[in-house]
Amino acid sequence: MQNILSHKDYKKLFICLTLYITSLFAANSLGIKIMPFLWGTHLSVGILSFPIVFIMTDIIGEVYGKKISKIFVLSGIISIILFTFYSLISIIVPWANEGLWVKDSYNQIFGITARISIASLLAFVIAEYQDVFSFFFFKKKFNNKYFWLRSNLSNIWSQLLDSTIFMFVAFLGIYSSQTIIMIIIPWWLFKIAMGFAYTPLSYLGIYLLRGCNKNKNIKYESTSN
Repeated sequence: MQNILSHKDYKKLFICLTLYITSLFAANSLGIKIMPFLWGTHLSVGILSFPIVFIMTDIIGEVYGKKISKIFVLSGIISIILFTFYSLISIIVPWANEGLWVKDSYNQIFGITARISIASLLAFVIAEYQDVFSFFFFKKKFNNKYFWLRSNLSNIWSQLLDSTIFMFVAFLGIYSSQTIIMIIIPWWLFKIAMGFAYTPLSYLGIYLLRGCNKNKNIKYESTSN
């Protein structure tokens, strides 16, 4: 049986979608910057926002079901495709003479940003759908219990896929393979650690989405989905 979403539910979903898309674009646009980490390794600054992307789909899936969780993922895919298209068109169109002073820097930054967007799209599609599939696999196995465990178990594998695919597609030829690997390993481990650290926020998000009623479980889908 399907439950009808209320006006309040729609407002909550719009806020969550805004946070989801903003975190995704922050990671894509700012992620080229790397910062030093432990033992000679590096972290991309995208680590500050990207864990929110995976956590949000788990929260939405927990409260509203798999179908709306997949809609969030689809919205992220469409947004990345559009942003990549706009970036490429912006680089291709001719420059006015008055703007040539910034041409090289602009093309370098947004050319790399377009490549990052392509890498993000590929990694995002594979990792996010894997995350949704894994989350609901564990949800069924644990009979809807232990959200913290289900969320983090699904994130471990999906984050490894995302980190590996994204980094090699985005930065191969810009950084050496050794540097990329030295980014991937700590980034993946750090994202897992942040996933565990963000677990209380995930429970807070579920609490707020359910309207302070822990027994409320809205599903915009049939149980067969």
